[in-house]
Amino acid sequence: MNHRDTETQRDSLTEEIIGAAIDVHRVLGPGLLESAYQECLCVELGLRDLRFVSQLHLPIDYKGRHVDAGYRLDLVVEDRVVVELKAVERLLPLHEAQLLTYLRLGRYTTGLLLNFNVPVLKDGIRRMRS
Repeated sequence: MNHRDTETQRDSLTEEIIGAAIDVHRVLGPGLLESAYQECLCVELGLRDLRFVSQLHLPIDYKGRHVDAGYRLDLVVEDRVVVELKAVERLLPLHEAQLLTYLRLGRYTTGLLLNFNVPVLKDGIRRMRS
């Protein structure tokens, strides 16, 4: 598989995840806690036969030492895409930095930052690459 095929596969996966998130948002709307969106998104991903892990532990290696700082990734889909969920008034640069750090520490290349607390979900989506 060449680089372009890998990118196309990754983009189709992020599109599928975004489609699942849009379905969740259409049913629930804005204004709920992040945990509600996460649980419903897990159901939706399962209905779409996508493999995922919820609340995946993210250890930190610091100068050759394993440090458990208590970080957990909201979702990792198909072992390739990190999905960070928010239910905030607006996404901040800090949220983007957080996802980029998770990508780097976990050695992932693609992440989605999804803010469900918006009238239209497409306004709360950031696709990021490390």
